[in-house]
Amino acid sequence: MDMDTHKLIIIGSGPAGLTAALYAARANLEPLVIAGLTFGGQLMITTDVENYPGFPEGIQGPDLMQKMIAQAEQFGAKIIYEDVTKVDFSKPPFQIWVDTNLYSTKSVILATGASNIWLGLPSEEKLRGKGVSACATCDGFFFKDKEIIVVGGGDAAMEEALYLTKFVKKVTILNRSDKLRASKIMQDRVFAHPKITIEYNKVVEEFLGDEKLIGVKIRDIKQARAEERATEGAFIAIGHKPNTEVFQGQIDLDQKGYIVPIDQTKTNIPGVFVAGDVRDYHYRQAVTAAGMGCMAALDAEKYLGADQG
Repeated sequence: MDMDTHKLIIIGSGPAGLTAALYAARANLEPLVIAGLTFGGQLMITTDVENYPGFPEGIQGPDLMQKMIAQAEQFGAKIIYEDVTKVDFSKPPFQIWVDTNLYSTKSVILATGASNIWLGLPSEEKLRGKGVSACATCDGFFFKDKEIIVVGGGDAAMEEALYLTKFVKKVTILNRSDKLRASKIMQDRVFAHPKITIEYNKVVEEFLGDEKLIGVKIRDIKQARAEERATEGAFIAIGHKPNTEVFQGQIDLDQKGYIVPIDQTKTNIPGVFVAGDVRDYHYRQAVTAAGMGCMAALDAEKYLGADQG
């Protein structure tokens, strides 16, 4: 049992959590980062990152996260690679469990991120980052003048498709039912775009290729027939799921499960702060998450200073 009360515990180790750790460590808050068994966030499954400031030649997602870890540790952040299993935010000091180990802290930053909802196909997992993506703003640039597909029928899929038209030759949206779930305004924008076509009652059964995506196997649900189609890019846009299961009943969540922010990084519980994709379902970028991590650390520092003063 770890019964020492920490000044600050950060839960999560993506750009938000690690930037918070860097700022908190430099402020002598001696932060403990509970990184999770699968640390590093979405960038761990992103190959080429070309839009993070300071890397004009680009950088591999995992390499960027390792640099963030090293920088946070350089200033004194302690990182443990375990999953949080239970929390108690009912009163300070807050209690955080990692299996049977209990950690006590005066303040917390929640930066657990959000996970893409995938189709769940083995071939999809094999080809992630090799033609199969879930982020058009991250990877769309790599598909200049290509014909690609987008899987999904909600607003997220429409947004991805519209964004991709800036780069690609043609976008085909595959929707599993006979009508879209997207809002009317998003549907109208898609219907009006000359680069976008929509195919209904279609599902992807398999992604084809070994080292990179070369095609997809598509099944027509109504006609019960399958076909293989060549493509070098497939974007899965069927939603995101915030990683907030362990916080349910402890902090205010919205209907989708995202943490509700109050005044940027504060939550409904004084001393508990939030940063990154676990509260932001709009931008979902590494650089915006890092910015929020900085803000959360500064807010936590101010909170702790007031608490001591």
